[in-house]
Amino acid sequence: MSPTNGTRIDRRFAACAAEGRPALVTFVSAGDPDYDTSLEILKALPGAGADVVELGMPFSDPMAEGPTIQLASQRALAAGQTMKKTLSMVRTFRESDTETPIVLMGYYNPIYAYGNDAFLKDAREAGVDGLIIVDLPPEEDDELCIPAIEAGINFIRLATPTTDDKRLPAVLANTSGFVYYVSITGITGTAAPDANRVAEAVTRIKGHTSLPVAVGFGVTSARQAREIGRNADGVVVGSAIVNAVRQSLDEDGRATQRTVSAVTDLVGELASGVREARAEPAK
Repeated sequence: MSPTNGTRIDRRFAACAAEGRPALVTFVSAGDPDYDTSLEILKALPGAGADVVELGMPFSDPMAEGPTIQLASQRALAAGQTMKKTLSMVRTFRESDTETPIVLMGYYNPIYAYGNDAFLKDAREAGVDGLIIVDLPPEEDDELCIPAIEAGINFIRLATPTTDDKRLPAVLANTSGFVYYVSITGITGTAAPDANRVAEAVTRIKGHTSLPVAVGFGVTSARQAREIGRNADGVVVGSAIVNAVRQSLDEDGRATQRTVSAVTDLVGELASGVREARAEPAK
């Protein structure tokens, strides 16, 4: 189900499909390594080739994340990032970009602390298009999912290799925007996905929904993006981009002149990969 007839997310995936390619979905942690640099990175992502941006909401206990994104959350929190600042980043981004979809990804605790109604109101007004809340199962849809949809925000659900055909209908019931398929079991950034198994899973999920299926967890290179993108509607890259931020920092963990370009260079390579995904026959 979709909150409106054609959200930014709907339009962007449709546009990428019309171009005969998957969408590149990029993840960065809001406020990493500091607010100003993070905002500069956010503004630069679309020009580098990102079709959809997932903006991580820093949290002290991100249980589905590997060390790379955990450290990014810690850097952001240490630099003073808050939910209000994250929404402010989106609001500022929207002053110059009204088309690129922004999806906030993270955990329920910071939203609950902010207040659900206030959060949804402020997120909508800031220009947020979707939410991925890792630790809210379908059984809790009345808590945030349904109110988000009613507020005009897509609620994107995760499916995993252990989500069988019996469980999928519950996962998909109130999902909108796209389905995020987690290509590996475990935490982010720790293993490489098997393109053949991913292709089988995407086909299986598409048997249950007409929504686009984006694949993430473990995609780190243009080659992997190309392989996964042959069958997926979107390719999600997170840890590799966050790692590019980390590797660009000085010995005190501060941004350098290389920080933004380290991200945009990698995103440019990934964008080339997804654009080549359907240009050659699958092996």
